[in-house]
Amino acid sequence: MHETLSLDSVTLLIVIALACGFIMVRLKQPAIVGYILAGVVLGPYGFGLIKSAEGIDFFAELGLLLLLFIVGLELSLQSFRAVYKIALICAVLQSAVAIGLTWLIGSLFDWSFETSLILGFVLSLSSTAVGIKMLQDIGEFDTQAGRVTMGVLIAQDLLIVPMLVVAQSMGGGESAGSGLDITLAFKLIGAIGVLAAIVITLTRYGRVHLPWSDYLRANAEMAPLANIGFCFVLAAASGAMGLSPSYGAFVAGLILGSSTDRRPAFLMVAPIQSIMLMVFFLSIGLLLNLQFVWEHLITVTLLVLVVLIAKTATNISILNILGQKWENAFISGLVMAQIGEFSFALAKAGLGSGVLDREAYQLALSVIALSLILSPFWLATARRFHELGQKPFEGIKPTFEAIYPHTFVVLSWSSRMVRIVIVRILDRRRPS
Repeated sequence: MHETLSLDSVTLLIVIALACGFIMVRLKQPAIVGYILAGVVLGPYGFGLIKSAEGIDFFAELGLLLLLFIVGLELSLQSFRAVYKIALICAVLQSAVAIGLTWLIGSLFDWSFETSLILGFVLSLSSTAVGIKMLQDIGEFDTQAGRVTMGVLIAQDLLIVPMLVVAQSMGGGESAGSGLDITLAFKLIGAIGVLAAIVITLTRYGRVHLPWSDYLRANAEMAPLANIGFCFVLAAASGAMGLSPSYGAFVAGLILGSSTDRRPAFLMVAPIQSIMLMVFFLSIGLLLNLQFVWEHLITVTLLVLVVLIAKTATNISILNILGQKWENAFISGLVMAQIGEFSFALAKAGLGSGVLDREAYQLALSVIALSLILSPFWLATARRFHELGQKPFEGIKPTFEAIYPHTFVVLSWSSRMVRIVIVRILDRRRPS
């Protein structure tokens, strides 16, 4: 067993995470599900091969920071401009519904208003990285449904600014302020103003020319280090301003992705994208406490169901009301059913400000991890039910086979093996 993260323990994590990811891919599921499961199994709350959580928080935050830098780099603000009205309205309404539902659930479990609000923020966001991967896997990335989905995901990412300001200005922790007062209002206005200026500049004036672009073209070997350095500088500046460092990394990705250096930067980070995905989602699994999930099974299950069912229904309804065709709204609603990377940053901010205690933080982490694990299965199941709903019912067995074809094959093979073994045992026991 490893008390802290060492070279041996990191090697073990990577090898087993890679194996789990490969197994998930072979089962036609996203590799990130395998990464999370590997973290759960190996972590301090699983088999304890990584016995202590010391160092895992830093591991997770570093992975989140670089992952969001890559996500920002991949996003197209020019495409967002074409759907920004629908995207912003949808993102705001999604957040309002999530906060309202969390407040109702919180009233059942005697949560404070502040705790319900932060958990509402956490549940309202969807995963941009997972959304991109799922849209690519189902061939919808370049369709109208894909463009609308990406627009809403960008709008949600932009909403992280006021959410982080609120999360870090509430509670009684060292980083907390005096509550929802005039200082918070100024911070909100300032943060939103800066963000709006960045987005408007990047969408209105096309590709921006960064001051160091010409130098890096003449010194190509320095470009990767300069891009990563730009990411860390903005991350540190964001942290110094009272926001999450991961938000600064995301903004760095947006700026670089809207610059004349986008293509070489994208080619530079593309090889490490899968590594960053593994680092982040593996760390989420390492931090997940299975004993906590079991002890709070009702609460965790209720919140996961709210995430998958209520978010899907809300997303579909809002987009349909806003004029999107049912088919497009249906796909977008399913893709955005899980919880996102920024939710992890929000939960950390709530813990740091004292709004969330360790139990509430672990609750948020549990729901984030489980929603990410279940979202691909939820997408596949809901889409197949939707397709089967347009055909006559042929029975339970054909329906199950159509919804879960790979699972059906495995279960059929297993049942045949069991029958063969039972028959052979009975034959041996029969008197000759």
